[in-house]
Amino acid sequence: MVRYAGDVPKLWRETIEAHRRDVRDAVLDTTARLVATDGPLSVTMSRIAEESGIGRATLYKYFPDVQSILLAWHDRQIGEHLRRLADASGSTDDADERLEAVLDTYASVMHDARGHANSDLTPLLHRGERVARAERELHDMVRDLVAAAARHGTARSDVPADELATWCLSALAAAAQVPTRAAARRLVQVTLAGVRAGDAGATPDPA
Repeated sequence: MVRYAGDVPKLWRETIEAHRRDVRDAVLDTTARLVATDGPLSVTMSRIAEESGIGRATLYKYFPDVQSILLAWHDRQIGEHLRRLADASGSTDDADERLEAVLDTYASVMHDARGHANSDLTPLLHRGERVARAERELHDMVRDLVAAAARHGTARSDVPADELATWCLSALAAAAQVPTRAAARRLVQVTLAGVRAGDAGATPDPA
């Protein structure tokens, strides 16, 4: 008797999907580790299969080459970062605290990424619509939080929220260059000081 896919019990389907996720995660984690320790040029599909304990034939069922694995790993990283930021945004109802939580999380993400950056991988990973879409999502999140804080009276309103969001993200990109998380948190406080209401009533110099 032929058993169609739709006839497979739900528990079996969930077990199969969990196995596939485990295999995929093992491949991504192994590849990321090999690239970090030995550089991208030393990584081959054979080595990934050996190090992850997955047969080559199975590996090729999931990914056609090393580049596709690296792109999938980067996509997973982006997704995890966006989830962390979304969780930070939903951690409180206070507009000012939400903005601080998201900026602090972003600075932490940038700082944690230091040491993982590879100049050989940058042209490959930081391009394409998927990265641009994530950057837009992040910018829009910060813009909306700044606008909410401005309506609440805790962020300046003399500069458009869109511009302040761009400035915040540009300033906190420096967290990737500082030596400690404490230094990254100080950058957050300096950035917030420029965003929060205070002497914001003065008209900014258009020049």
